[in-house]
Amino acid sequence: MSDIFKTFFASADDVGQRLDQFLAGRLADTSRVRVQQLISGEKVLVNDATAKPSLRLRGGERIQLLGPASVPPLRAIAEDIPLDIVYEDDDLAVVNKAAGMTVHAGAGGTEDERSRGTLVNALLHHFGQLSTVGGELRPGIVHRLDKATSGLIVVAKNDEAHRKLAAQFARRKVKKTYLALAHGWVKPDRGTITSSISRDRVRRTRMTTRRSGGREAITHYQVQQRTASKFGKFTLLEVRIDTGRTHQIRVHLASLGHPVVGDTLYGAPREIRGTEAATSLPRNFLHAAELQFEHPRTGELLKFSRTLPGDLEAFLQRVAQVRVDAV
Repeated sequence: MSDIFKTFFASADDVGQRLDQFLAGRLADTSRVRVQQLISGEKVLVNDATAKPSLRLRGGERIQLLGPASVPPLRAIAEDIPLDIVYEDDDLAVVNKAAGMTVHAGAGGTEDERSRGTLVNALLHHFGQLSTVGGELRPGIVHRLDKATSGLIVVAKNDEAHRKLAAQFARRKVKKTYLALAHGWVKPDRGTITSSISRDRVRRTRMTTRRSGGREAITHYQVQQRTASKFGKFTLLEVRIDTGRTHQIRVHLASLGHPVVGDTLYGAPREIRGTEAATSLPRNFLHAAELQFEHPRTGELLKFSRTLPGDLEAFLQRVAQVRVDAV
């Protein structure tokens, strides 16, 4: 049996309280979510037996914690992971990130889940030295892309380059263009969405445009084509953002009633059912296709582009069999 890290005893005052509530109240600086992870991971024993977080205490139970409650610190670890390096010099690199790769370590149940397989880890292996402005967890990272989003991202190799690139982002001098496939026919042919964005109060993994006092967000879109097929109607969009809020394109398009295909967090169906068949996309149809900025040392205007990756191109061909309106 694992070593006992801490032992608690439930008293008469604790009768009826849930196990996770009991522990969260006794473990300093430990969230209830973390307590639930410990219980579900069989790191908590009640009278020498595992239990559920929802267990109601009766008083007198011996509750044992098998190990520390704190989460091991996240680390950036060099890993030999393939990268599509679009451009590289002594100051920066531009990488075409694959969908499914997290930019840097984040929340998760174990150290491996949180710290392994990230873009940062791949960058450390390929380049060795990166800027330190973002801290030990995010070396080189000037901006981010969502895990399910593919496309271009610039990283800084030294602190001076990082600061100058960050200043360009802050002054909105960096031009970022995406390709997105949205459900339905987006109209008019072009437009600008300026709804502010806030964290959703109920579902904390979501952002929303429905709360006041959010952060300014500006998204420009232009229709590339509208299509219809046995799977329904879709609009391929070129999207340019002036700001870089969390989930900005996804939440803005969803606010129009046209969620990004594959984006189940913001209302897209998990399975797209048509008149004769069904299909699905296991990621968001969102690709950072173009990136333009000034070189932090020389001032030269740099512009990079990458076409849709194979999975998105194949999906587009599958569902867009009938071009209704090319713009």
